[in-house]
Amino acid sequence: MKPRLTLVLPVLLLTACATGPRQGSPSLAGTSWQLVAIQSMDDAQGTTKLADPTRFTLTFGTDGRASLRLDCNRGSGTWEVKGAGAESGQLTFGPLAATRAMCPPPHLDERIARDLPYVRSYLLKNGHLFLSLMADGGIYEWAPLKAGE
Repeated sequence: MKPRLTLVLPVLLLTACATGPRQGSPSLAGTSWQLVAIQSMDDAQGTTKLADPTRFTLTFGTDGRASLRLDCNRGSGTWEVKGAGAESGQLTFGPLAATRAMCPPPHLDERIARDLPYVRSYLLKNGHLFLSLMADGGIYEWAPLKAGE
């Protein structure tokens, strides 16, 4: 019996290692972020900095679902990472379901809800999360959301 056990244990360990990460990335799953800036690739628009980043938050669930605060609205959808390294990879969001209350101007809630399905990659740099839109559509910069915010 002991010889079999010594053969089974390494096989189980190899199998566990070979399965790779599930949907989502260990570096994003379970993290929460607040939006600090939207960088446009159009120099005429430049960068929009948010006066109150806590009004726009994004949480990556460990179950492949994302939840958002979009000013006075709430949203949720799926997320998936492919080909991820520790600090970057391909990121896509599924369709976003969001409430549609009329928030006070500026209406960034509508812009963010519209843009999230066009996110194609992420980069973790200097403690911030950068989400890049397809076709050089812009970059969303997020800072870690502190507990209790």
